[in-house]
Amino acid sequence: MKSLNALQPLGLVALRLALGLIFFSHGYPKLAHAGGGMQEFFVQHGLPGYFVYIAGVLEVFGAILLALGLFTRGAALLLAIEMGVAIWKVHSSGGYLAVHNYEFPLALLTACFALSTVGAGSLSLDGLLFEGRMRAWRNSKPGN
Repeated sequence: MKSLNALQPLGLVALRLALGLIFFSHGYPKLAHAGGGMQEFFVQHGLPGYFVYIAGVLEVFGAILLALGLFTRGAALLLAIEMGVAIWKVHSSGGYLAVHNYEFPLALLTACFALSTVGAGSLSLDGLLFEGRMRAWRNSKPGN
């Protein structure tokens, strides 16, 4: 099973791309069709109508950041928080035992939280821009 560790960078890319696709496909309509119907939906669930724009921007730009692997930890954490709010305000009417009502946003929350804790991986802009610099800095310290 240790041989699967070599595939971790590819696994993280697959996770980031899948989450990016899902969030983009859910966020774009919130921005493109944010008129009355979408705002009414938010208001019916106890959220201000303008939250449709916040959710749309967060999902569209968060999806792009996840797909690129740029600022992944922050973007993933914000998306996880958004999914937590969605579960709380929209999907929890049947109680915590009605898992079928919130299983999809729960899976998204969990995947985003996992990405926020492990990062984007080496096959990402985060890996290219930040991890390389950190390694170079560590290696340049005296005694290394």
